[in-house]
Amino acid sequence: MGRAGTEPDLELDDLDRRLLDDFQRDFPLAPAPYAVLAERLGCTEEEVLRRLARLRDLGAVSRIGAVIRPNTVGASCLAAIEVPAERLEEVAAIVNAYPQVNHNYEREHRLNLWFVVAADDANERRRVLDDIAARTGLEVIDLPMECDYRLDLGFPLSWG
Repeated sequence: MGRAGTEPDLELDDLDRRLLDDFQRDFPLAPAPYAVLAERLGCTEEEVLRRLARLRDLGAVSRIGAVIRPNTVGASCLAAIEVPAERLEEVAAIVNAYPQVNHNYEREHRLNLWFVVAADDANERRRVLDDIAARTGLEVIDLPMECDYRLDLGFPLSWG
């Protein structure tokens, strides 16, 4: 369930750290955004792309993309599952395998695994939720949004 910075053998240099920290917000809206990043970092566009691919392969980056208000494009939801403690990692891996799931997290609650599904439409969202339920054998609770809040999804990373 962890992402950037949680893998003990993740070797990152200053350029990797800047890619992860400096561009979580205000990613350049330009015809060649990676060239803009390269200019700001003092390297080539090819180097930026190579490093981002490596960071993705290492699990330090799960996605690069815009954060859009829920349900303005496509259909999204927050979902939760009550997972037996001994199955938490297994079920989290199943949930994470769906490209429509952009993150999940454990909570100290009866419903202990929460995740966000973002799909092309409501039918696809329902299909993903139903498929997760079938594959895990657990009930998936679809939590409708009653009020939206703007959350800052940038997380400064500490590098011990």
